Amino acid sequence: MSNSLRLESKSLVTSATMFAVGVLGNLIAIVVLCISKKEQKETTFYTLVCGMAITDLLGTCFTSPVVIATYVASRWPGGALLCHFFSFSMLFFGSAGTSILCAMAVERYLAINHAYFYSQHIDRTMARFVLLVTYLANIVLCIMPSFGFGQHVKHFPGTWCFLNWRAMDPLGACYSFLYGGVMLVLIAVTVLCNLAVCRSLVGMNQRTGIVRTELCEQAASRRLFPRLPSVTSAAEIQMFWLLILMTIVFLICSIPLVVRIFVNQLYGPAYISAGGKPDYRSDLLAIRFASFNPILDPWVYILCRKNLLLKGCERLKRAAARVKDGGRANIGQHTPPSSHSIDTSYASIRTASYKNGVELEVSNRNKSFADFAMRQAWEYDIARANFHPFSVEATAMLTVEDEGVADSKHPGAATSSTGRSTTPLSGHCYLHV
Repeated sequence: MSNSLRLESKSLVTSATMFAVGVLGNLIAIVVLCISKKEQKETTFYTLVCGMAITDLLGTCFTSPVVIATYVASRWPGGALLCHFFSFSMLFFGSAGTSILCAMAVERYLAINHAYFYSQHIDRTMARFVLLVTYLANIVLCIMPSFGFGQHVKHFPGTWCFLNWRAMDPLGACYSFLYGGVMLVLIAVTVLCNLAVCRSLVGMNQRTGIVRTELCEQAASRRLFPRLPSVTSAAEIQMFWLLILMTIVFLICSIPLVVRIFVNQLYGPAYISAGGKPDYRSDLLAIRFASFNPILDPWVYILCRKNLLLKGCERLKRAAARVKDGGRANIGQHTPPSSHSIDTSYASIRTASYKNGVELEVSNRNKSFADFAMRQAWEYDIARANFHPFSVEATAMLTVEDEGVADSKHPGAATSSTGRSTTPLSGHCYLHV
């Protein structure tokens, strides 16, 4: 295999940009997690998200600087030891990130589908234990080539090292299949858990909608019953969509690498033995796709934080308004005031005061009419012979909007169950004696 390094300024700029964006995104994600609300920081899911952000940040910092240094020096900056370290970092942070994402999917599955078990056994301590076990297990998995079970080799164009996925020896081939198989199992578990959670949430919403419909049909009026609470909270929905988006990004970035591991190890040795030239371009494309995963993950989390986006947009609007006002102030300093502008301002003040007076008068009239209608209904009730002040029923509570519709549909008097006619009052409840 040719390991000659082809230095391109475009590749150097691309690597440096990816490194800067990845470090910045993961730092912002960690800061946002640290300043989040206490009840959110103490959840199991966001403990795993924080572990994912730290893992992605470390993976970017351990690998990208070596690639940039290689492009700058036009040669591999170290020997076999640096190659082993780089390959271990690529293997470890790739499988560790996949394992944490799988743990997040399992956590959501237990929280939605097995809520009682989740409430009894899953907490932040369990999440930290899972992170610790994940790191230890992946260290054992990825350090095997350094002890002879597999090989670390330099790949085209000589800027990165990875496992030898075209190994001729049985141990090297077994390790390629082992690593690819572990990644494949983690991907399958993640996808299946997400599908199960999605199915459960859709089923819950459908059952809630059916209950709402039955209650409304039995009551013959939706307004007599309060709106049923949602089965899942907004925070759980936010966690679900965050997990779905991170899974989509992960699948797009990681599947090409997993496919290349199996394809290269299955067909590569025989193809090379027959005199064929390996497809190094596809290898490079697959590893570049995998490199995008730790860069995009934190930005997905940041974009899923609705309140963070709203605050950012609000600050941008304020900054734009300040710049705009500053420009207007500069123009006003050089432009003398005109009598026409003074007259316009005075007229606008008069118009505003007139509108306020009209609105106040209309509200007073509406209040007077409502008070008159209430007093008229009360006088009618106390004139009855069987009136008693403690036998008042208040079951027909209507909102102002609903009674306005009712008044427009039934201009006449409404008849109660006892045969007495009652007059509905706009903005108030009517009483049954």
